[in-house]
Amino acid sequence: MSKKRRMFDIDLPEDDGAETFSAEKVLPRAGVGVGVGAGGEGRRGPMASAIVENADSLRSRDEVAAQIRSENDALAHEHVRLKQQGLIVDLIALDQIETYKLTRDRHKGFDEELGELVESIRDLGLSNPIRVEQRSDGRYELVQGYRRIQAYTRLLEETGDTERYGRIPAGIMAKGAALETLYRRMVDENLVRKDISLAEMAQLAVDYAGHPLTDISDPDKAVALLFKSASYSKRSYIRSFIPVVNRLGEVLQFVHEVPRALGLALSARMEEMPGIAAAIKSELADWDNRSVEDELTVLRRFAGEMPEQKAPPLRPGRPTAEAKAKTSFQLSRPQGAAKCVAGAGRLEIRLARDFSTIDRRKLEAAVRSLLDQIE
Repeated sequence: MSKKRRMFDIDLPEDDGAETFSAEKVLPRAGVGVGVGAGGEGRRGPMASAIVENADSLRSRDEVAAQIRSENDALAHEHVRLKQQGLIVDLIALDQIETYKLTRDRHKGFDEELGELVESIRDLGLSNPIRVEQRSDGRYELVQGYRRIQAYTRLLEETGDTERYGRIPAGIMAKGAALETLYRRMVDENLVRKDISLAEMAQLAVDYAGHPLTDISDPDKAVALLFKSASYSKRSYIRSFIPVVNRLGEVLQFVHEVPRALGLALSARMEEMPGIAAAIKSELADWDNRSVEDELTVLRRFAGEMPEQKAPPLRPGRPTAEAKAKTSFQLSRPQGAAKCVAGAGRLEIRLARDFSTIDRRKLEAAVRSLLDQIE
């Protein structure tokens, strides 16, 4: 009987105390491709790697989106803050701006100084934007800059240049500002101007008190509210002019030309003698072609500033030789309306234009031609 041959010699290693693992601890669960690599280290399969990379990508994308949202929120808050202060400036078409919400504190008569503003804008542009409030219908309501709007309108009419003068730089305020705030903004800007008269400020207080949307019906209280930034003495002067504009505003053509001393004296005199207002109205009722000085002379006489013996013997406006010699009319010119006043020994032409810029010889020739034609 032959011996069986030994096919393999297997030497089992001795137990060296190395830790062993079960297959389920090393191998992944069903569907996850993780196995055992060299040295027993774990290795991700293709699907596991894709899942991990996708999770990392989503996490990075969420972080970027959160950062963008945070930056957008900060920009939105800053935009609202600047807009509330009227610091967001844009070019607004003139025909998109309304001027009806606020009663303007400017006398709506002939503005001799508007021509200077027109020439300044023509030469240098507008250095101070107007301020508007955005309305719910997409249009805008003027808060500050009535004369600047007038100047742009005149330049547009003169030049037809819609690219340059059809739109005006405007600071846009947020919608919904209180009416009191809008009036205060308009008033505070105009307080720094030297040409705004006490009568115009008094008239604004009267109009504000009569506005149906305001909480104040007393013009004296309106002065305290609107002119809070003014000194106590100035508010007192404005209040003194309220009787003047209330009782004589409808008949006075040049109320904005009444100086402070005359206005205070006239107000005190009307308080002492209530019939004076009716007498002044009667004196001026039919005198349509009077000048500024004519009107002030009548007011000075009734205020007691002019001695009675120096007063005109007859009422102005009645058929005296001087009254018949006075006449006034307006002519339409490219620069605006030219107001002409003719009287005994004088001829005035008021036009929003600086005549001192015209060559003297040209101006002299024009005046000589005018005088020759009316001889």
